[in-house]
Amino acid sequence: MQLHRALLHGVGPFELTTFPFADDEGKPRKVTVVHGGGGVGKTTLLAAIGSTRPGHAVAQMARAKEEADPAYVACDWVLGLDDPERPHVLRVASPNARVAASEEEELLRRREQALFDRVAGEGGFAFLSIGSTRWFSRQPIVLSAPARSTARYDVRATVAGEDASRSDLARETKQALAYAAISSALSVEPDPERRFDRLGDAMSAITHELCALAGFSYIGLDPHSFEPMFAGSSGRAVSFDALPTRVRHLAAFAALSVRTLWAAYPDRDPRMAEGVVVIDDVDLHQDTAVLTRLVPTLRRALPLVQWIVTCTSPVVAASCDVREVLALRRLPERDLVAVFSGPEALTH
Repeated sequence: MQLHRALLHGVGPFELTTFPFADDEGKPRKVTVVHGGGGVGKTTLLAAIGSTRPGHAVAQMARAKEEADPAYVACDWVLGLDDPERPHVLRVASPNARVAASEEEELLRRREQALFDRVAGEGGFAFLSIGSTRWFSRQPIVLSAPARSTARYDVRATVAGEDASRSDLARETKQALAYAAISSALSVEPDPERRFDRLGDAMSAITHELCALAGFSYIGLDPHSFEPMFAGSSGRAVSFDALPTRVRHLAAFAALSVRTLWAAYPDRDPRMAEGVVVIDDVDLHQDTAVLTRLVPTLRRALPLVQWIVTCTSPVVAASCDVREVLALRRLPERDLVAVFSGPEALTH
């Protein structure tokens, strides 16, 4: 599953705005960088996408109560490996929206959306959202009932958005790293339905690759405490809690993405699984040396994942092809935001 297009109406600062996430040939881009300053709706866009996908579609909050037309979002999804025989996109819209031209077409669309809501509940359709308010508390790792937590993917789970109480990623990141290492070590014979060996290999390799951007490597679990351990340029081992903030962010990007892909497709290598990962303010706490290589590294580490990231940094936007950048700018004559793509998205 990957995103082809999103249309927002009356949501946040967007009046009736279309966001293209496909290339000139109509194929979903593997990377889209949404660039803009503060208050232009980057978080609103990601929240709208996360709340309008197969298995999870909820009503949108209008800008003002007195507005007559309801706010809604409509997203076109290419199902890819989730339904390889499907020749066209699946349009998922807010429950209160009518997006088809005729009543008959709208009824058919709603039935199709309801069908895939049930299908998505059975597995697949990987989607991960990492908000901009993420932070990392210092707490010991706790592993309990992995089948109901770390190893479980719930397509109906809501996106945290700006809820700071749900943005502490320390425990979730540690659990993902520990579960991958422990389960792969305990798996004696390959299970065709749950490839723990592939989970362990992918978790270790991708976490190492992303942390290497900041000069750190992932070396595995401490056998005494099960805490994830890393090493800097000096070779001295440090725990996850002792890592610099920028490295903890990179480790979270890797661990949570791999965990989501494997939980949605436990029989596949996460490095060869499709999905959508959205990261708000991907440039948060990172220095220029990391920002120039971050998005290319994400693309290389998980090549079948569609990455949709937002940023205020022109360095991140400049690290990608201009066709992969969407710029959000507030119109001077109105209190609304417009989207610019291609050469118009260039930051001068």
